[in-house]
Amino acid sequence: MTGAPIAQTGSPAGHVYVSRLLTDVAMARLSDLGYPLIVGGDQPPGRDELLAGMAGAAAAVLTLTERIDRQVLAAAGPQLRILANVAVGYDNIDIQAATDVGVTVTNTPGVLDQASADHTFALILAVCRRIVEGDRLIRSGSEWVWGPRMLVGLDISAGATLGIVGYGRIGQAVGRRARAFDMQVIATSGTRTSGTAADGTTFLPLMGLLASSDVVSVHTPLTAATRHLINAAALTAMKPTAYLVNTARGGVVDETALIQALQTNRIRGAALDVFEGEPRVNPAFLALDNVVLTPHTASAGQATRDAMGVLAVRNVGAVLGDQPPITPVN
Repeated sequence: MTGAPIAQTGSPAGHVYVSRLLTDVAMARLSDLGYPLIVGGDQPPGRDELLAGMAGAAAAVLTLTERIDRQVLAAAGPQLRILANVAVGYDNIDIQAATDVGVTVTNTPGVLDQASADHTFALILAVCRRIVEGDRLIRSGSEWVWGPRMLVGLDISAGATLGIVGYGRIGQAVGRRARAFDMQVIATSGTRTSGTAADGTTFLPLMGLLASSDVVSVHTPLTAATRHLINAAALTAMKPTAYLVNTARGGVVDETALIQALQTNRIRGAALDVFEGEPRVNPAFLALDNVVLTPHTASAGQATRDAMGVLAVRNVGAVLGDQPPITPVN
């Protein structure tokens, strides 16, 4: 179901604006709300379409591609009660602006932890064992023969150390997978930079973690404090044999500094699921063999995407039914 927005008639005041077409399971739950719906298509709405869809809305179900600021909130009007983001992160929403006008903001934590951790570890394996490079070699039709030095990568199960930047639910899930591969796990977070967790993870300050890790995996939210957290200085602190993996938000990594580090072999490789200018990807990445790229698909398991959409709809139903939101942000 794509194309122009779809409107449904109904009796309650206001409507529910759904900026992007959700999975069939989530869409079915939306129809149970009893509110008129305005539903976008597969592609992100343009600014004018967003403003028009929000006008008069009682609730909105949004994705990370929609930038919600004071202009959008003003266009919606005073009857707007909730912005339900279909994501864990909510850097696309001006939380203070929403709070100022009494609008609840929710996200979808918990339901995508395992899928995101699976994807993260798939990227770790792909970049460290040079899976994509090997695939490209075969597909190119080039002649090849096995050799002792051919596509040699990192043995992650031979005592390699994984450094996790941001040890929340997803970071912890990645840590569990790493330990199953006999990796040593260290971490840093906004609240802890020393000591040992119950699962055996050792906490270090960021620079110490970077210097000690064979693989660095980023799982911190994007905030003013974490923007370009992984910058030129951070990349310089990493081992020249280390890999960087980012499945959090593109803005946490300074892409200009990362490209330079990859081009000059300051680090050995990177695997990225997120980018600063999404959906645009810096073309310099495309020219690098030591980079694995995926289009922000860490949560793209069928059951996970269903659960994300359903949780957003449940938040809408709760707030419009004068009940507390299930997963409030503000």
